[in-house]
Amino acid sequence: MNNFPILTALVLVPAAGALVVALMSKRHPDIVKLAGVGFSVVTGALSIWVLGKFHTGGDGSFQLVSQHSWIKQWGIGWHLGIDGISLFLVVLTGILFPIALLGSDSHHDIKPYTAWILLLEAGVMGSFLSLDLFLFFVFFEIVLVPMYFLIGGWGYDKRVYAALKFFIYTMLGSAFMLVGILTTVFLAKAQLGHITFDLVELQKASFAVSTGRWLFLAFAIAFAVKVPIFPFHTWLPDAHTQAPTAGSVLLAGVMLKLGTYGLLRFSFGLFPEATRYFRPLFLTLGVIGILYGAIVATMQKDLKRVVAYSSVAHMGFIVLGAFAFTGQAVSGSVLQMINHGVSTGALFLLVGMISERRHTREISQLKGLQSVAPIFAGVFTLVMLSSIGVPGLNGFVGEFMILIGTFLTARWWTVVAAAGVILAALYLLWAYQRVFHGQPDEANKTFSELKLKEALVLAPLLGIIVFTGVYPKPMLDRIQPAVNKLVQHVDYPQPQSPIAAAEGGQ
Repeated sequence: MNNFPILTALVLVPAAGALVVALMSKRHPDIVKLAGVGFSVVTGALSIWVLGKFHTGGDGSFQLVSQHSWIKQWGIGWHLGIDGISLFLVVLTGILFPIALLGSDSHHDIKPYTAWILLLEAGVMGSFLSLDLFLFFVFFEIVLVPMYFLIGGWGYDKRVYAALKFFIYTMLGSAFMLVGILTTVFLAKAQLGHITFDLVELQKASFAVSTGRWLFLAFAIAFAVKVPIFPFHTWLPDAHTQAPTAGSVLLAGVMLKLGTYGLLRFSFGLFPEATRYFRPLFLTLGVIGILYGAIVATMQKDLKRVVAYSSVAHMGFIVLGAFAFTGQAVSGSVLQMINHGVSTGALFLLVGMISERRHTREISQLKGLQSVAPIFAGVFTLVMLSSIGVPGLNGFVGEFMILIGTFLTARWWTVVAAAGVILAALYLLWAYQRVFHGQPDEANKTFSELKLKEALVLAPLLGIIVFTGVYPKPMLDRIQPAVNKLVQHVDYPQPQSPIAAAEGGQ
């Protein structure tokens, strides 16, 4: 079993599941859904297996590598690998997809709905595991298609507009990256002596300063749209609001992470000088995203749009930490990618449950739910507090590491960004107060309590929220070696700690 290509299986199992579901008869929707859940559960189990096989410590190199020549004359290969930066993103993907399938209903056309979700899972897994630029681009583009159809086919009133806007934004961003990939490969040929799309080999090449900066921008635009970083964010609230519950969970939970992961893996890895040069720009955009997302979230009337704009703010924190170039901040950013996926995914599930019960997400139409469904309100409170970043829950650990680590190299950006923590408490607590407090009116008196199936679906996410908040060490032990290697590669001058400075002075 040591030679089993487990990373390849993580991609092929959901892809095979999508094909199997597509070939099944639509006359038996229960069997179709069971098959879809089965393939996603197997993929999730494989991701947990990868977590168990992953070697803690070391120098941060890629593990469980699967490498085979694909199109030899063009230097394209099937090259998959995993390190501490991608490990928990893969595990998060494996956990969230079966939860999304079990936690919401398609209401119609369950066969294509399930097939698209499984294809989406294959694309996301491939994106997180690919170490070949051509392969990464293929998977990066594959995810657009199923999400487009999920929003357009199973979304709400303005679903077609939201799906088209999502597709156009992300496709245009990807066009820049395609040009950047091809230019990078052909320029590197002169130094390497052969054409290759292999990331590990391309990192050995060096580019002229101006060329590297233009190439960095070509990649960064695609990733900035996917994150999304302000001002490329305008597609996100519409996509979240109009998407079905499962679409929102997966979009927030894993798809947005393709942007921040891409920045760390490809932009930082290939163009370290340009990464340092554009650092102030991305720090500024990250801080603007934090404040803008929080302020606009406060003004929303739709509960789902509140959560959607909160994602803009949270992703701003992740970008801020990534461009701080300290091991603590970048580790916090990687951890916060996972935390955001868990907390926001759970919030979208809960908002979807509210919408199913009340057939509305308007905050003004919801009131007093706590008195008729106290367990539901308690679960919502726990998830909301984790999103705010309350100590003892997962959101606190990531944000604290980002702010502490960023303060060492970007002090004034950190001071401004800290206001986002206060604003997060404002918009989420105010929304909670209006929805759950007070006396329910006639329309809300019949709001039903959390069901056993819903509780079982949410239980893994709640467990991760508490466990990570109390004991993040197992995750950080696996994340930090890869992060330290990346920070050294970027080669940004590291600040001296106050203790070391004092000892040096003596």
